[in-house]
Amino acid sequence: MRTGKRNTIIDLTKPMDSLFVPFSSGLYSDPPLEISEWSTIQNEGFRVCRLSMGTQSGTHIDAPAHFLDDGVGLEALSPDEFIGDYFLLNLKVSVTLSDVTSMFTSYHGEKIIFLKTPVNQCAEVSLEALQKILSLPPVLLVLSGEVTVKGSAPFTFYRIIAESSKFLVEDLDQSKTDGLPDTGELYVFPLKLLGVSGSPCRVLACIAEVIEP
Repeated sequence: MRTGKRNTIIDLTKPMDSLFVPFSSGLYSDPPLEISEWSTIQNEGFRVCRLSMGTQSGTHIDAPAHFLDDGVGLEALSPDEFIGDYFLLNLKVSVTLSDVTSMFTSYHGEKIIFLKTPVNQCAEVSLEALQKILSLPPVLLVLSGEVTVKGSAPFTFYRIIAESSKFLVEDLDQSKTDGLPDTGELYVFPLKLLGVSGSPCRVLACIAEVIEP
């Protein structure tokens, strides 16, 4: 029998339910997730729920407008960029320019940059390392975990990405990204919202697996 292949779909999206906790920092907090009954089958003949949340709720995509007054909104990213092969960068807790440069030897023009940190650990990258990552052509980055720029103020990582006219998907379900192979496809599905700085989105990975005879 010949060896075959099959595609496995892995949902990297965080679930959103009553346990959802919005981002907060100091006295600030993102809008809470609120789901309430709007109509019922008994009264109107159909069920509708009213949904209230922030544009950066759960697994979401950030447009440059999220951190720049003159940054473009979500509608500036072409739908063609939402689907493609990813280039996985497994980041250590501390990342130098040398680390990133050595990783780039395996880059072959993939459409999406996938940054992955150790589970439940923040990766600290040097400014030079981040600039090297952003020098690659892809305009869409996907982040599993948390990244900061060494010696910089809070949110510097995000502002530099925005200033580079890149879009960032973050807040993935890390339990699902652990063990992902170095190659595969990503599918990012944000809402088609206009004039906003981002949107909640569904993120799926398509992994080709070898089927032994």
